[in-house]
Amino acid sequence: MKDDLIKQLKQYTLLCIEDEDQIRVGIVNTLKYYFKEVYEASNVSDASDIYEEEKPTIILCDIQMPKENGISFIKRLRKHDKDTIVIMITAHSSEEYLLDLINLKINHYLQKPISSDILLDALLEVLDEKLDKHLYFSKDLYLDTKNYKLFYQKKEVLLRKRDIDFLFLLYKNKEQVLPYSLIEDTLWKDKSMSASALKTFIKEFRQRMPLDIIVNIQQIGYKLEEF
Repeated sequence: MKDDLIKQLKQYTLLCIEDEDQIRVGIVNTLKYYFKEVYEASNVSDASDIYEEEKPTIILCDIQMPKENGISFIKRLRKHDKDTIVIMITAHSSEEYLLDLINLKINHYLQKPISSDILLDALLEVLDEKLDKHLYFSKDLYLDTKNYKLFYQKKEVLLRKRDIDFLFLLYKNKEQVLPYSLIEDTLWKDKSMSASALKTFIKEFRQRMPLDIIVNIQQIGYKLEEF
């Protein structure tokens, strides 16, 4: 699921404002793999020009910078722009800037050093409402992961919790055959899964589904049908 969300970052642009060259280059080089465009600036003056011209979706801004700090830049920005997503980064505690961060409606705050995983998680978090949380099994059949519901042709398909868990498991393993052992470990947890129990579950699952999306691979497990 996370990989599907990361792929959606290609729709968005980001401006990285960081005066330390090594840190900025590292961040920019990493994010270029994920975003449609990544702009960079080492000071507020250059950042202002890039912002006015490019209007990035996200601004990743260091707080402590020479001449003018990041807080000052965001204060000016927020006077006319309440929507651009802002993530502030700093090498120090945010306590002295806490009130400013709250009043300026900063979307996220990160403290250096920042790993790639932490940065990506923060970016996915701030873009949460913009990202499609649907797992598609066909053009008209998708799982809404936020509300834990399945829809077919925009109408909800009533399923049991174990059915939904099975769909998640199938999607997670969509590039391979889902073995019986993993189905037992995930859906039956501490209980033993008999062959008849699995057979009954699959039969009822298929009856509730609007499309037959699974294929039985004899003596191995199940895989998603390709649509």
